Amino acid sequence: MNAIFSAVMGLVQGLSEFLPISSSGHLIVAEKLLGLLGYQPGGERVAFYVMLHMGTLIAVALVFWKDWVDMLRHPVKNRTLLLLFVASLPALLVKLVLGSWIDGLFTGWFLGVSFLITAAFLVIIEWVEKKRGQGAGGSAVELPSALVMGAFQGVALLPGVSRSGSTLLGGVLSGLNRKTAAKFSFMMSAPAILGSFLSEGKDAVEQSGVASLLGANTLIGLVFAAVSGYLAIRYMLRLIERISFYRFAAYVAIVGILVLIAQLTGFAGFPPLAFPASIPPA
Repeated sequence: MNAIFSAVMGLVQGLSEFLPISSSGHLIVAEKLLGLLGYQPGGERVAFYVMLHMGTLIAVALVFWKDWVDMLRHPVKNRTLLLLFVASLPALLVKLVLGSWIDGLFTGWFLGVSFLITAAFLVIIEWVEKKRGQGAGGSAVELPSALVMGAFQGVALLPGVSRSGSTLLGGVLSGLNRKTAAKFSFMMSAPAILGSFLSEGKDAVEQSGVASLLGANTLIGLVFAAVSGYLAIRYMLRLIERISFYRFAAYVAIVGILVLIAQLTGFAGFPPLAFPASIPPA
């Protein structure tokens, strides 16, 4: 695996995980574009992507370390741990019921469409906030908000649909202000990433051994993901109340249109557009 490939993919993962632009979608696009330049992920692909996500988990742990310590020391008084557990349930249910079908979308027709879905979500955030007043909304996450944000996190399992953008929309729709929704959204990523690490990390170890998680280029990707993820969280928390999501929406819409064009033309090996496979019965 090339060190340049690892560093670029780490940057893409860290930034796109916490900016509302979709990490899964950008990783797919970045890998295909880097492939055109001759950079390839190598033979330890599963382990590499597992450790990229671990880098963003490190970023969440560093930014919110005081919150994590407090909720672990006072699990009854501090209800955040319970709320994070509740918020994780909808995505877990979706994964159990539709996991194989969703995994198939990562190599199928859905990528360009899902970027456009993310763009629509970001536009709706602006519409909702404009209607109720900038900065308005609750400053404390309660059970209903956690469930709504968790449901939107389930939607974000689709490749190219932003997890942070989706959960932010869920928070705003449930009555939270942007800053509160953003903080809880970022903290929600920790259980999701940890669960993915345990599941996919097991697969990586079975395929390539423990050493595959600790290769030099894999660790380069992890470091770049952790640093860029840390900076992305800090940026969003500092500017979240002044950021226009229309700008992110325009960017993601452009990416979605370009991906659709690539799918129609077969550019860079993007999967062609086709009718979706039917959803399997529960």
